[in-house]
Amino acid sequence: MSDSNNEEEFYRKLKVQLEETSEWPSEYLYKFIVKSDLTKIAKIEALFDNTGAVINTIESKNVKYTSVSINVIMKNPDAVIEKYLEVATNIEGVISL
Repeated sequence: MSDSNNEEEFYRKLKVQLEETSEWPSEYLYKFIVKSDLTKIAKIEALFDNTGAVINTIESKNVKYTSVSINVIMKNPDAVIEKYLEVATNIEGVISL
């Protein structure tokens, strides 16, 4: 199976899980890991600009990586998935948790 099929299946399952476990609109916590590069971190933050998001960053012990946690109200599961795809498309090397 190709990566795109795995990705589609992942997001399909995520959507079902979000529909079953939350009432929408709902608060959602995104977690991303990126190399400790201020440009990449700023790009992630910019994608959530003007959304009312609360953004926290924590560097790893060796300062090689940074965890970016974003708490934001999302209108529905499709909006959650769109934001994941937007981050993955715009920031190289980001890991979504």
